[in-house]
Amino acid sequence: MKFSIGGSLKLAFRPWVEGIENIPAEGPAILASNHLSFSDSFFLPAVLDRKVTFIAKAEYFTSPGVKGKLTAAFFKGVGQLPVDRSGGRGAGEAAIKSGIDVLERGELFGIYPEGTRSPDGRLYRGKPGGLARVALATGAPVIPVAMIDTEKVQPPGKVVPKMIRPGIRIGKPLDFTRYQGMEGDRFILRSVTDEVMYEIMKLSGQEYVDIYATAAKRQMAEAAKAAEAKKKAEAEPGRAGRDGTDGEGKAGAGA
Repeated sequence: MKFSIGGSLKLAFRPWVEGIENIPAEGPAILASNHLSFSDSFFLPAVLDRKVTFIAKAEYFTSPGVKGKLTAAFFKGVGQLPVDRSGGRGAGEAAIKSGIDVLERGELFGIYPEGTRSPDGRLYRGKPGGLARVALATGAPVIPVAMIDTEKVQPPGKVVPKMIRPGIRIGKPLDFTRYQGMEGDRFILRSVTDEVMYEIMKLSGQEYVDIYATAAKRQMAEAAKAAEAKKKAEAEPGRAGRDGTDGEGKAGAGA
């Protein structure tokens, strides 16, 4: 099914690729990518000959009904691995273990160091827990990947994709075996993650923001809420004269 889905995506969107030679023909490797769109996990596997396994929310595989079954079949077909991420730290440990298992089988493991999709197309700080720990536990090389314009193909909240040609840039493998056995050192984890994010930034050309994308999304939501409250407050005095009150529910002069 992976080949049929991949073939369809390549035929429909004709994604361009640079650096495909940096993907090893065999053996384990971690593909660390920026994350612009829901479709990132489909376009990257589509252009590779080898299977890539990404972590996906378990809900994608357990939704009821015909639509749920089709969704589950689709995610399995493109190499998505279900992980229950509702349990906080336990969920993170499950994802890390899943990634290690994939690499120990000699396969490719895909991960988004930002932890979530970028809310505005910029590149955000990588989370050190997943990527670095998996890399140091397995010794697998980390290959930086930049998805280009995938957010234009399928903007957040849009179901029907636009026929825009996306791109993929694949960087040279990064070797972190010098840090093996040090996955318990948070400074090492931070250093490894930052090095990978720097390479992704160079490949993607994105503006880098040194905060987590989850924090940025929270700030944007709070700003939007505050703006809406201000808009309502400013509109409130305008009620006077329109409904015969002075804005406090009292009848105005001449009423």
